[in-house]
Amino acid sequence: MFLLRLLLKNAFRHQLRTGLTLIGLVVAICAFGLLRTIVDAWYAGVEASSSTRLVTRSSISLTFQLPLNYAQRIRAVEGVRALSWANWFGGVYITERNFFPQFAIDPASYLALYPKYVIADADRLAFLRDRQGAVVGRGLASKFGWQVGDPIPLRGTIYPGTWTFTLRAIYDGADAKTDENQMFVHWAFINESLRQTARQRADAVGVYIVGIDEPNNAALISQRIDALFANSLAETLSETEKAFQLSFVSMSEAILVAIQAVSLIIIVIIMAVMANTMTMTARERLAEYATLKALGFPPGFVVGLLYGESLLIAGLGGVLGVAATLPLSAAFAQATGTLFPVFQLSALTMGLQLLAAAIVGLVAAAWPAWRMSRIDIVDGLRHVA
Repeated sequence: MFLLRLLLKNAFRHQLRTGLTLIGLVVAICAFGLLRTIVDAWYAGVEASSSTRLVTRSSISLTFQLPLNYAQRIRAVEGVRALSWANWFGGVYITERNFFPQFAIDPASYLALYPKYVIADADRLAFLRDRQGAVVGRGLASKFGWQVGDPIPLRGTIYPGTWTFTLRAIYDGADAKTDENQMFVHWAFINESLRQTARQRADAVGVYIVGIDEPNNAALISQRIDALFANSLAETLSETEKAFQLSFVSMSEAILVAIQAVSLIIIVIIMAVMANTMTMTARERLAEYATLKALGFPPGFVVGLLYGESLLIAGLGGVLGVAATLPLSAAFAQATGTLFPVFQLSALTMGLQLLAAAIVGLVAAAWPAWRMSRIDIVDGLRHVA
């Protein structure tokens, strides 16, 4: 307790300098945590992907669709246990700023492949029965104030015209990593309209979702599926759901690397600031440390005082930085809307923030501690004069 009180008195002997150093630490640790959370949010879809699902799409591009009659042939592939399909709908709700993912799906088979979307039985049944019905995530419903039974008009971009869907169900995520900002409608309803207005675009799907029994056989099953349609007019590319999600993330890989680099640079900068603070502290107390050595205290005691003070300041700044990151990340998620469907400060990120603060404290005290451990008593006492 005596040592702790001594460290506190030393740390706050110059309150203004310590306060400014703490503010810098809090800002740096908070920025580090927020940038790390942005990177995690970018990879949220990858982390939430399942090893028991494959995605089969056109080998040329996602913009090229596949015939619906591929479904029966894929179901017959050895190792395939379930199959569904989906199309990107791409509608606009009121204004383009209200962007959120919308998919036209085969409801019964699709929801069976995604148990992470938790829907009440009665609402699920209502959605399955109403071809003009829709289901949305809890986050999306909260953002727009939607309730079950509300009409949701969407202006079509891929599918021209105004489409009005009736909200039949709201799903909750099975865990924190589940995207609750999506909307699902009936693929059959869209397809029926295309048969009347654009028959050449009907009976086609964007991707097939393939459920498999054994994740270790994912590559083999993918090869079997693609072999079925080799040299056809619509060749396929099958891959794991994780690989499919990573293909989108890779498009912005340079941005992610830049964000990660900036987060590390921030820590290096505050490390330099902290080191300067500890160097000034050691220089001012040169005579005090020389006196301690003259009284018989070993060099390790002087080193311990400097490291203890540095770690105390860094630890306090780290804790305050983590505490500040929580409301800041919540406000950032609110401001960005559906840009980051899953934006949550993870326990790992908070741990990295505290670890970064500890490293700053250790590195900042290294040079002044080494200097003070080698101080000559006579030179140190002469420093007073």
